Amino acid sequence: MTLAVFPGSFDPITRGHIDIIERASHAFGEVRVLLVHNSKKQTLFNVEERLQLIKESISHLPHVTVDSYEGLTVQYVKQQGSRAMIRGLRGSSDFDYEMQVASINRQFAPEVETYFLATSAELAFISSTIVKEAAKYKQPLTKLVPEAVEKALIATYS
Repeated sequence: MTLAVFPGSFDPITRGHIDIIERASHAFGEVRVLLVHNSKKQTLFNVEERLQLIKESISHLPHVTVDSYEGLTVQYVKQQGSRAMIRGLRGSSDFDYEMQVASINRQFAPEVETYFLATSAELAFISSTIVKEAAKYKQPLTKLVPEAVEKALIATYS
């Protein structure tokens, strides 16, 4: 079974992320959603809350698991014996940044391949930043995030 790792901060996980995870789960035997955390980065939800929201949001996917890690993602991928990292792309600006990251990762671990998946067109506008802004101003969230995330955002901004 081929394990692919899909890293991110997921603050919070969105329907765009879920789209990438679902599609990656059809291409790889197992997908691990990796919550990469940086203690210096300010997030809306803490690590435990984000892990729980991810787990609830992907519970319908049988070969998808969740883990968290603090450090270089490519090191985690190697430690897990994986050779595949998934990165989602919303547009050309994402591509430029992700190519830089993929290039440096190849320097550290040439055996790890980065696979880019373009988010479905109808979800390409969604970002965690936009979701938090919409929630802050009490805008509808159903089309942006899974139900568990919507509830958490409403509770946070109430």
